[in-house]
Amino acid sequence: MATTSMTVALAGNPNSGKTTIFNNITGARQHVGNYPGVTVEKREGFCRYQGKDLLFVDLPGTYSLTANALDELVARNVIINDRPDIIINILDASNLERNLYLAVQLLELERPVVLALNMADMAEKMGQKINDDALTRKLGVPVVRTVGNRNQGTDELLETVTKVANTDKPQPFAMNYGTEIETKINEIIAGITSLTVVKYPLRWLAIKLLENDQDVVSAIRTIAGGEKILSLAEKARTDLEAVYHDDIALIIAEYRYRFVGEICKEAIASHTNGMQTISDKIDNVLTHRIMGLPIFFGIMWLLFNFVFAVGQYPQGWLEDAITWVGDFVGQYMVEGDLKSLLIDGVIGGVGSVISFLPQILLLFFGIALLEDTGYMARAAFVMDRVMRAVGLHGKSFIPLLLGFGCNVPAIMGTRTLDNPRDRMVTILVSPLMSCSARLPVYTILIAAFFPEELAGSVLFSIYFIGILLAVVMALLFRKFLFPGTTEAFVMEMPQYHIPTLRSILTHMWERSVLYLKKAGTLILAAAILVWFLVNYPSEVQYSKDFDGLQATVEESFTNQVTEKVLLPLQLEKLEDNASLQALVGQIDEIKSQEEEGADAQAANGLTESEDETADNPQLLELKQANPVLYPYALSYWNMDNARKEAVEKLDEEKASEKLSLSYAGQFGHFVEPVIQPLGFDWKMGVGLVSAVAAKEVLVSTLGTIYSVGDVEDDSTGLQQALANDGAFSPLVAYSLMIFTLIYSPCLAALAVVRRETNSWKWPLFSSVYSTVLAWVLALAVYQIGKFLGY
Repeated sequence: MATTSMTVALAGNPNSGKTTIFNNITGARQHVGNYPGVTVEKREGFCRYQGKDLLFVDLPGTYSLTANALDELVARNVIINDRPDIIINILDASNLERNLYLAVQLLELERPVVLALNMADMAEKMGQKINDDALTRKLGVPVVRTVGNRNQGTDELLETVTKVANTDKPQPFAMNYGTEIETKINEIIAGITSLTVVKYPLRWLAIKLLENDQDVVSAIRTIAGGEKILSLAEKARTDLEAVYHDDIALIIAEYRYRFVGEICKEAIASHTNGMQTISDKIDNVLTHRIMGLPIFFGIMWLLFNFVFAVGQYPQGWLEDAITWVGDFVGQYMVEGDLKSLLIDGVIGGVGSVISFLPQILLLFFGIALLEDTGYMARAAFVMDRVMRAVGLHGKSFIPLLLGFGCNVPAIMGTRTLDNPRDRMVTILVSPLMSCSARLPVYTILIAAFFPEELAGSVLFSIYFIGILLAVVMALLFRKFLFPGTTEAFVMEMPQYHIPTLRSILTHMWERSVLYLKKAGTLILAAAILVWFLVNYPSEVQYSKDFDGLQATVEESFTNQVTEKVLLPLQLEKLEDNASLQALVGQIDEIKSQEEEGADAQAANGLTESEDETADNPQLLELKQANPVLYPYALSYWNMDNARKEAVEKLDEEKASEKLSLSYAGQFGHFVEPVIQPLGFDWKMGVGLVSAVAAKEVLVSTLGTIYSVGDVEDDSTGLQQALANDGAFSPLVAYSLMIFTLIYSPCLAALAVVRRETNSWKWPLFSSVYSTVLAWVLALAVYQIGKFLGY
């Protein structure tokens, strides 16, 4: 094994600090994917130590290797089939007895193992003194103390891994299961040796056959002579069950727990004397029977206010940068379809989604913080009473919480649920949780139609409605689709600990990269498609001669200027009098400032005076300094401003009509009758249909549509364009957010539902029921809002 490269697998219980140590070792040199053939997330990272290239594989967190769940099966298969050179078993020192059960199973696989005694500082604070030498003596493997959240012991761990690799010695481990079971194990081993090809450790294989492990049974059945071995194992199980009067798998598990108990008696000296730990004291408050639920919702409310309040500043910087890029590209390209595609389709569509990256990062920062501190497990415990009322238990709430980040891992997370009814119900209600892809939609609509002081509360209300709907739909599904008894809630509560900044930043980095990849692939394709739909057909039959009308406006302006300004001053054109031209420019500059001030006055409920000169000292000063030319300059500015407004109105009307006659407009008008009762127009319909691919596409679609309709050079952005659209209002915006929250999951989520359920029936059902539910609730919100006068 003394090579320049080797593979190291990290195994451990959930909440043991495994991922923190993985991040400490690999840093940013890691990537995330899926294990071949399954939807379990696969994390790999690289590290170079003492001249060796180390590939670290972060196995799924699991409590055992009995392969009852997909996580356990994947972890076991990686160890057996991929045969990593070293296994690092991360143990939570503060809960050593529970963690050692997995360690025993790993050792039975006969692979080199190093035990990392993590959170050793927490164990000491709890009054537990662990004897490392006793652990090494009983298990026959080296033990290294680590404190993951402080990055302590990492070098020692890498050094020990390197030493174990250099010894190049097998690492046998044999736990005594008692005379009767050991006799049967030896009989099966003797039978297995007659087989030609066996890739599993013989003793481990014999134990698994006694436990009737179906994955191992299926593997043996495919080998020549395997049926004979299965018959031998079946007879051995029958003989043993006659002796123990119980399922032999339970008897074997009992022996393992007894062995672990003996190790703990020898290796752990406890001095707690019944005193409460810091975690216990915190739990007295956060998991309080009455206050626990309000505290949880309060924490979530703070999180969403934090995301909105802090995220708006970097979002503004990103928007400015995207606008600059669009302007820069526009300066150096000739007019045409390619320029429109790049500016309106790619930069306008994809850029509008990328600008929400700060909010996405902050949301994942909050979720990672809650997960790494250990609060997420408490949230599941607190929600257990609510979940039990709808036929589920608190453990189902963990996948739902993951849905705040993305519905895809939320649906994948249901594989940890043992009860198939609980799993199916959780899969169907997980898409009702507001994923980060919906956040850009909420943010743009809230910023456009709600005051800043209400923004966080409005955002929280959408997330809360999603949770409430998930609970209600779970109740209905559990009662009518998947009836059955409710299982008891059993879940380990990890000790509270301070998360590492590296772990949180790594989590944020991974998710942001996935988000940007999505923006660069699926959303880019959708933006280009939408651009094509809103720009073609390029030749349309307008209801008016817009070019002729604009020519009439220009001609009328020229005649008025000649009559009221040029002839009285005996000029052929404005440029003939430099003083007059400069005065018009000064009036224009003052008027622009005055317009900004008028907007501020209107926002404060003030009105403008009719005598504009008297109210503006700058204009009064110009009038007094130029008593002869000022009236002509002001008259010219008023006529020119009227010309610009008339031309702009015709341009907007022309662009609106062209958009209405485009392929997107035709499709939007087709679906408009269905969504009109919800307060939506055809443009929103186009956005909602395109967003079935990915919910962020709704923003990019609207960005593309409104950039086509905006003919001003100084575009005010999508937020302002929505606010200026008469079809929108705060009520319509809220109704649209409700619909976006509920209706059909994105294509990626539907694909995962298909893989997890192995059926097309359930993704189809999920899409249909959620869309119907979205229509009904959005209709109720809009119509009730109208009735109340909003």
